[in-house]
Amino acid sequence: MTTAAIIVAAGRGTRAGGGVPKQWRALLDQPVAAHAVQAFVDHPGIGPVVLVIHPEDWKIAATAMGPDVETVTGGDTRSASVNAGLAAVAGRCDRVLIHDAARPCVSKGTIDGVLAALETEGAAAPALAVVDALWTGADGFVTGTTDRTGLFRAQTPQGFDLKLILEAHTRFPQGADDDVGLARRAGHRVAITAGDEDNLKITLPEDFERAGHILRARNGHQTG
Repeated sequence: MTTAAIIVAAGRGTRAGGGVPKQWRALLDQPVAAHAVQAFVDHPGIGPVVLVIHPEDWKIAATAMGPDVETVTGGDTRSASVNAGLAAVAGRCDRVLIHDAARPCVSKGTIDGVLAALETEGAAAPALAVVDALWTGADGFVTGTTDRTGLFRAQTPQGFDLKLILEAHTRFPQGADDDVGLARRAGHRVAITAGDEDNLKITLPEDFERAGHILRARNGHQTG
């Protein structure tokens, strides 16, 4: 089976600071998105690799991405952007992995876990079980606790049989929080594969330092 990867980089996330969308901020001298993309370009079981960008980001994407990456324009919502990526790979693969560009530290092991699950399941995604106590709160004070049993922290890449996820997007064009939610809305079960604490999603300014440490250590360099 052939597997494509869609890297979604069309958002405008600004909570990470820096004056530009977080996926284009520098991380070890490369944009965050470039690290995310490279993990899939380097994987021997994946191709093509499609990057979905905001229409204003063509120039920066052209300078940051190599020839092994195809680039398409996304839409106003995450679901619309994923749809643009799906259209680009339709007819060229059997399965697809959908990944957030803001997760630059995704490992080959995490990708392999999703691919292995897709051998027997139509949909699979990595996640981490919630192990901390969960509180509710208001106005800066704890108001109660919530049972963490059966709760997971979702990650990407989320993998699907291509026909399954195309059908889900067609039936529910309004989208969902992520593609796992969309697949479940369409009635499909989704296997949970092993997540990775290093597969963080950059959201806040301090996340860049942590991601840099992870990538330096993985590449055999001192983290400083």
